[in-house]
Amino acid sequence: MTNHEVKNFLEFRKKTFSSVWDDQSDAGEQVEHASGARALVFHPNVASGSQSHNRSAEDRLAEAVSLSAALDLDIIFSQVIPLNKIRPATYLGKGKLDELSAYIHAHDVELVVADCELSPGQQRNLERELKVKVIDRTGLILEIFGERAQTKEGVMQVELAHLSYQKSRLVRSWTHLERQRGGFGFMGGPGESQIESDRRMIDERISKIKKQLASVIKTRELHRSSRRKVPFPIIAMVGYTNAGKSTLFNKLTNASVMAEDLLFATLDPTMRNVDMPNGKKAIFSDTVGFISDLPTHLIAAFRATLEEVTEADIILHIRDISHPETEAQKQDVIDILKSLGVTEDENKPIFEVWNKIDLLSDEQREVIVNTAERLENVALVSAISGEGCDALLQALDKELARGKKIFELEFSHADGADISLYYQYGEVLDRVDTEDSTKIKVRLDQAAIGQLQKHGQILG
Repeated sequence: MTNHEVKNFLEFRKKTFSSVWDDQSDAGEQVEHASGARALVFHPNVASGSQSHNRSAEDRLAEAVSLSAALDLDIIFSQVIPLNKIRPATYLGKGKLDELSAYIHAHDVELVVADCELSPGQQRNLERELKVKVIDRTGLILEIFGERAQTKEGVMQVELAHLSYQKSRLVRSWTHLERQRGGFGFMGGPGESQIESDRRMIDERISKIKKQLASVIKTRELHRSSRRKVPFPIIAMVGYTNAGKSTLFNKLTNASVMAEDLLFATLDPTMRNVDMPNGKKAIFSDTVGFISDLPTHLIAAFRATLEEVTEADIILHIRDISHPETEAQKQDVIDILKSLGVTEDENKPIFEVWNKIDLLSDEQREVIVNTAERLENVALVSAISGEGCDALLQALDKELARGKKIFELEFSHADGADISLYYQYGEVLDRVDTEDSTKIKVRLDQAAIGQLQKHGQILG
């Protein structure tokens, strides 16, 4: 491979729709799709397969259209396609392919988005039949993540996921798949094929990124160790994409994280201190939004980032309570948390925040309020207006106080340094200063008790 070809190969994975190639090009040139490309979106509703958590096919299609719009595609047509069974070669049947092909060429469609997971062969065969570019759900989400990642870590995570996805599709990436000549002179035998060379380059790049991410994991663990020494509680915000996590995060922390009415508006995790009603601080963490059928490549790549969730004292599950499929979205989030090894227990409660109550009608709001009153660990908020945010922080204070112990201690006036430790690590509920001593009533969790014992404090 020449240096020029190597450079081109390293660049192709960073381009928009790098998984889409022009099969009719003799030179194997990459076809880039600029913003506003005319696109057709379809969701296959397979009769033999169950819908994700009983979610309607129409809702799945609407989500696919929203994902496509997140890439600024011009969606000129969308459709739910009922299927009796999946065809191994082309996914869709011959009749539907002919119908789509006629529409595509009559309306100058440039791209077809399939809201399903296509095998490399199915994707290639669909492009040959329809004579346009085809991208599946996994590829679409990867492209969105590729555009949105801002930090070095985020870019590496997306690139790792993208390369893992691309590896099985290399056969479509190059037209010059002849073998490079091996040996010496004119009689050298067949050497490494172009596709083998490309796959080797991807393997080498994947190995390098994994080593870099391993270093990131070590750095994150050091940060966690530092936070444990000053045991501020950590509250991780999770939720379905576009549930309003970043908007609520900004409202609670006075931060300026990007927040738009857009799927996957933000990817990179952010942490901020928040002054709680009890006067102590807590660390809020905003994480990447979840989505149904989140590609396994992405879950694996973002595991280092999502490990912040596993370390949290409380998980805030932000839900768009105005969405018609809010229950199905809740189950998708729970399933992803389970895949990360996160389950609700007394040491890691999951607190639900029902967001966007400002979008409810009066009748809907009455039903939601009555339902929430019968449940524990549920708060109603509007991240836009700020309604319910103060009550949410107070509820979190109450939740964090669970499992803590209250101690009544007495110190001499010369023990000012020791008294300050209790202010640093605990929540001082009462203090009485007399001529002879200082008495305090303090609430401590297990982490704080451990830190104070390291400082030589005897709590009995």
